[in-house]
Amino acid sequence: MRQYNFSEARKNFASVLETAKQEGIICIYKRNGEAYYLTPAKATKSPLDVEGIDLRLSDEQIMSIVRDSRERTYF
Repeated sequence: MRQYNFSEARKNFASVLETAKQEGIICIYKRNGEAYYLTPAKATKSPLDVEGIDLRLSDEQIMSIVRDSRERTYF
C-alpha cells in the first residue's frame, strides 16, 4: 500500500486517484498523525438497467397496445 502525505496527495490528486484505482487502496496521512485510507468505489449498476429492444413499432402502435391492455377485464 502506498502512502502519501497530505501535501503530496493534494498536489498530485489525479495520480493519487489513479494509483488507488490500480492498487486498490492508498493511505494519506497528515502531520498530526491522522491517516485516511482511499479505496475506489465499486461501480454499481441497477438491475433494471437493461438494453432496449427495437420492436420497430410506432408511437401510435405502442399507445394502442397500452390502451387495449388497460381496457381488458380479467376474471
